[in-house]
Amino acid sequence: MDTSVLSLRGERVSAVPCHVHGREGKGKEGARVSSRHLITYSFMLRASELSMARVLSLFRPQPLLALVGRRKPTLCKMSMDSRARKVFAAAVEAVQPDTVVRQSIERKDDSVIINGQKFPLKHNLHLVGFGKAVLGMAVEAERIMGDHLVRGVISVPHGIQQTLKQHGKGHLLLKENSRIRVMEGAKHNLPDTDAQRAAEQIKQLASELTEKDVLLVLISGGGSALLPAPIPPILLQEKLDVTRKLAAAGATIQELNTVRRALSFLKGGGLAHYAHPAQVVALILSDVIGDPLDLIASGPTVRSEVWPEEVLSVLERFKLLNSIPASVKDVLGRPNSQRMDNKEKTDKAENVLNAVIGSNSIALKCAGRRARELGFRPVVLSPGVCGDVKSVSRLYGLLARFACSREEPPPEIAAEVLRLGPEVGVASWDLCRTMQVLDEGRTEGWGATCLLAGGEPTVELTGKGRGGRNQELALRVGLELKGLQLPPNGPVFLSGGTDGQDGPTDAAGAITDGGLYEEAQAQGLDINNFLTNNDSYTFFSHLSAGQHLLVPGLTCTNVMDVHMLLIPAIPINVE
Repeated sequence: MDTSVLSLRGERVSAVPCHVHGREGKGKEGARVSSRHLITYSFMLRASELSMARVLSLFRPQPLLALVGRRKPTLCKMSMDSRARKVFAAAVEAVQPDTVVRQSIERKDDSVIINGQKFPLKHNLHLVGFGKAVLGMAVEAERIMGDHLVRGVISVPHGIQQTLKQHGKGHLLLKENSRIRVMEGAKHNLPDTDAQRAAEQIKQLASELTEKDVLLVLISGGGSALLPAPIPPILLQEKLDVTRKLAAAGATIQELNTVRRALSFLKGGGLAHYAHPAQVVALILSDVIGDPLDLIASGPTVRSEVWPEEVLSVLERFKLLNSIPASVKDVLGRPNSQRMDNKEKTDKAENVLNAVIGSNSIALKCAGRRARELGFRPVVLSPGVCGDVKSVSRLYGLLARFACSREEPPPEIAAEVLRLGPEVGVASWDLCRTMQVLDEGRTEGWGATCLLAGGEPTVELTGKGRGGRNQELALRVGLELKGLQLPPNGPVFLSGGTDGQDGPTDAAGAITDGGLYEEAQAQGLDINNFLTNNDSYTFFSHLSAGQHLLVPGLTCTNVMDVHMLLIPAIPINVE
């Protein structure tokens, strides 16, 4: 294996032997290169992954551990488990639908300022929305806009109003005299005729606007299913069949959206097109990694070119070209098939403002603030963790062992962390940065640390049990932590979905630590059997009477998942 790294001049030099912070790492004869050297010098990273500026930044001098001036950890009587739950609650609270709207709209007399842009209000504001969190967003928008709101139509999940009433969430319900019409649909999160009727009403409202009007568009996760508008003669069921076949064949989300946009009036910038010449302002609560505007609810306010040839190429790639309905072939054979009206095609960028007002990154930022209040030093790994839960759990287990080591961590840990990076969607630079912070916390007496991340890992289904990706991730991380000390002297891991529902269960996720395996053994629970059957919810329900489950109830929002690794202050051996 090539063990060379880049020198400050950009030359490739040998990584062994080496001197790091006065400690000598040894070469091929058997002794190890230190893990800090591995991190600091980007050992095992491809040179192309780091710019020279970034490489140089990793060489900054490390302060020595001064025992006299060492920081004293913040004392907190609350248990690690309780603090983890409070940090998660802060993440969810930060992206509540009414909260994000309130923080994104500044009302000044007869105008509003959104994302730095000022929009005059002259009883000219119209509102549409679609998504699982849109009802709460609409309530706050109407309160802020007051009499300037002329009318509105929102498409929300079937039964959401009754559910909010039952859970005591009346503040997220519109008043009886509201100017916004609520239309429920998409039962079981699938487009249906009720959602299609709502989409038609939204399209009609947008089509009637003038250059004096402002259209406020509220978008959240689940919006695509709540805004189905197939181009005639395509039937809703025919469009669903095409996209289902593509998904089953392994099409990417980008390929699926390419086809959806071509067959829909409103997706791919269609809504903004119909609203022209009005000013369109879209407030978006993102449930997609990286917050790509064209993928959230299939981008109804994001202009995109639709080329029939591209769509046909996707269908041919998955051998579906000969099996698509005649109506789909008809629409794809038309020139400019997506826009079937006489409006001038002028949905230009200056007429549309898209603002992401709630996201996983925002949730993690607020979670970090709460963690600091509770005595932790927060560090965010990434808001885009993805990939199989097996790889993700391994990553968190390794980071926990790295951070909790009382000696210099073996370099093999850092090497495996960097190897796992591409599998879990985390850049090598973020992993190096995080390990450097954890190393500083361990060696310089920073006290307890709260490692935060977010995203949406996947689970390979091998059984028929009950559970979700968060509970399975927590279960697998618990196994990875086996052998480490128990809280408060050992780490605690939490994984929870911000929507409050992990799979078909009433739990958002679970909390685990290094004692999980022995706890399960003592109670006659075989962890491997539960994992094989994807039955993590049943496992945690039986384990210690469900005390490890995370059950926040209905949260009314969704910005994917929050992962949290609480690491206590580690006493280290100083030579």
